[in-house]
Amino acid sequence: MGVRRVLTRLGGSWRPSHGLLAVPLAIIVGVTVIDINTPPTIHLGPFLVAAPAITASFAGPGLTGAVGALAVAAQVVIGYLHGGLMTPNHQAQIAALLLISILVTVFRYLRDRREHRLDQVQSVAYAAQHVLMRPLPERIGPLRIASAYIAAEAEAQIGGDLYAAVPAPGAATRLVIGDVRGKGLSAIGEAAVLIGAFQGSAYRNLSLPGIVAHLGNSVYWNMAHLGGDAPETAESFVTALVMDVHHDVPSVSMVNCGHPPPLVLREGGVHALEVREPALPLGLEAPSENDYEVETFGFASGDVLLLYTDGVVETRAPDGTFYPLVDRVASWHETDPRFLVRRLHDDLLRYAGGNLGDDVAMIGIVRAP
Repeated sequence: MGVRRVLTRLGGSWRPSHGLLAVPLAIIVGVTVIDINTPPTIHLGPFLVAAPAITASFAGPGLTGAVGALAVAAQVVIGYLHGGLMTPNHQAQIAALLLISILVTVFRYLRDRREHRLDQVQSVAYAAQHVLMRPLPERIGPLRIASAYIAAEAEAQIGGDLYAAVPAPGAATRLVIGDVRGKGLSAIGEAAVLIGAFQGSAYRNLSLPGIVAHLGNSVYWNMAHLGGDAPETAESFVTALVMDVHHDVPSVSMVNCGHPPPLVLREGGVHALEVREPALPLGLEAPSENDYEVETFGFASGDVLLLYTDGVVETRAPDGTFYPLVDRVASWHETDPRFLVRRLHDDLLRYAGGNLGDDVAMIGIVRAP
């Protein structure tokens, strides 16, 4: 316990990986014993540099510096027993080992500092995701809901896809799922504008066409005011699906603005809810309520509704083939939205080899009996 307490003070909290400390310690002991028992013409001391180098691969700067100091001490002992410390050869070996140990320790410190900053950035991104896209509740009235989000950008938590849910006028839950064209901070900003407008509309008792027009104007004027005449702003838009899932009627009402159609899993089959005339994506113009037509589809008890962004169907395998969403979902026969979303999430990553080319958002909904 005494050794562990000392190592904890040098390198932070004790972790199982610190059991690897036996490797550099064995190198120091082995090189020292062998060098002492060999003729003075054979110099094994330079091999001691491996001890701090190996330690830096799994331990912090404290332990790395301690092992480096121990290696230097071993080199001093070897020099003393092989004719004194004043010989140029031993002095050069000690100085070189000391310098390398200091450099390895400094590099390990800088690496830990960088990783700490990266952890802070990731934690901020994770918090931003939960502020921007609040996790959907698992239960709203008779509805059981599950959702998932996969950001395409490496080390990212958020992207240009979005979803949200609010109470709708009457006994219904209103949902939006959308996909901002493009990636990066501009896409995240446009997603934030749309989600803020959608969540704020919950208290205005707007009709379904009214809320879509409200969202379209919010996105359009945000792009116009912030982007000016930039070409990328003129080409920006958001595909979105806004849907009311009625609690006391076995149906859903929706307006589709250029978004992939949702799927209904019913009695072992999969049906796409295709609207007759999809509306334009949001942001291309300043719309009015009259620009949108509501279409209604059946959604009975036991049906499973799957909403998703185009990142799902545009996911490619390494050979370039697109993800066969309908075939995959039809073969699973899932009746629980949690299992459906989780299975789709994992299957997408396997299909793409772990790296998606676009952000992905998905929502599963079932009407409980």
